[in-house]
Amino acid sequence: MTDTFQKHFHPSAAWSRDLFAEVVTVSGPGTTLYLSGIGAEALGEQAGDIQCIGDVYAQTQLAYKKAAQVLAKHGAELSDVVKITAYLLDARLLPEYHRARKEAFQGMPAPAHTLLVISALAWPGMLVEVDLTAVLGRA
Repeated sequence: MTDTFQKHFHPSAAWSRDLFAEVVTVSGPGTTLYLSGIGAEALGEQAGDIQCIGDVYAQTQLAYKKAAQVLAKHGAELSDVVKITAYLLDARLLPEYHRARKEAFQGMPAPAHTLLVISALAWPGMLVEVDLTAVLGRA
C-alpha cells in the first residue's frame, strides 16, 4: 500500500457539477468515518426534541452544523466528506434542502450524494436527515 492519500472528486453532468460528484475515489492509507443519521434533534436529554419545526432549510443547516461538530471531535471536517445520503419527507422541499447543503459545503468539492424522498423519519416534525461518510488521510 502506498503512503500517498488522494481524494478525487469527479463531477457528473454539467447541471450537477455544484450539487454532487458522480464518483469520489480515495486511494492510499486513511481512516473512514461513518456518521449515523443526523437531523434537527436538540442535543439535550429528551429524545425526539425536534428543532426548527416546519422549516427544512433551518433543519438542514442544523443537521450539517451538527455533522461538522461530530467530524471535528474525530479530527475531520466537512471537506473530508466523500458521500452523503439524505432523506427528505417531501420532494417539494428539495430547493431549500439543496440551498442549505450548498451553503454548508461552499468552497469545497461536492461529495457524492444520494437523496431519497421517504414517507417518515425517526421523529414527528423531522423533515430531513443526513448520513455522511468522511475519509481522513493518515496523520
